[in-house]
Amino acid sequence: MYVERASRLAGAVVWSRVLPGRGSAVGPVLPDGCMDLLWTEGRLLVAGPDTRAYVPEGVPGGWAGVRFYPGTAPAVLGVPAHELRDRRVELADLWPASRVRRLTGRVDGAADPVSALEEVALERAADAEPPDPLLRGMVAALDSGRPVAATADELGLSARQLHRRSLVAFGYGPKTLARVLRLQRALALARDGVPLAETAARAGFADQAHLARDVRELAGMPARELLGLR
Repeated sequence: MYVERASRLAGAVVWSRVLPGRGSAVGPVLPDGCMDLLWTEGRLLVAGPDTRAYVPEGVPGGWAGVRFYPGTAPAVLGVPAHELRDRRVELADLWPASRVRRLTGRVDGAADPVSALEEVALERAADAEPPDPLLRGMVAALDSGRPVAATADELGLSARQLHRRSLVAFGYGPKTLARVLRLQRALALARDGVPLAETAARAGFADQAHLARDVRELAGMPARELLGLR
């Protein structure tokens, strides 16, 4: 079971999930341009930005997470996103171990671990430098389907500058970010019942075959299987 809600941290989402017993089917976590602060009893972890589907293999039980708005986690966590690309790491590998032990005990002992984890993120964000102000503009432009070159021009950056900022903030270059955001647009349309051919056109793919290739490469399965379509 998966449940999410908007966080008090700007743009973030707070979620909880119960992983079933070993051998049970668990849906993949798809690339979305985000990073997550994770908790399961006795552990705090960070999920870096994904470039491919990730299938949870954790110990069965309850999990909670704070999913940061794209590009904002590195400023809060204090680590460039590209160092965590396609990785799940212990928070103690990034922050002082003694501090992480205290925070883990605090979340473990809370009546509502989800809200307790959110408080950890809020406190850390309050002490951190604010995210690069150009990041939201970059995400908005690329998510609207604007070409990378046009996005760089609108933000007053060279292609190299845009790429460098993107690596730090998102873990990969703007072309990959645009591809990930386009996939998420397509999935939202398809899950609302829009036919795949129309979904491909509206999301910015060349055609349905282009959509199918990207879904297979990024999600690791055919589009119809991912969406539960016949």
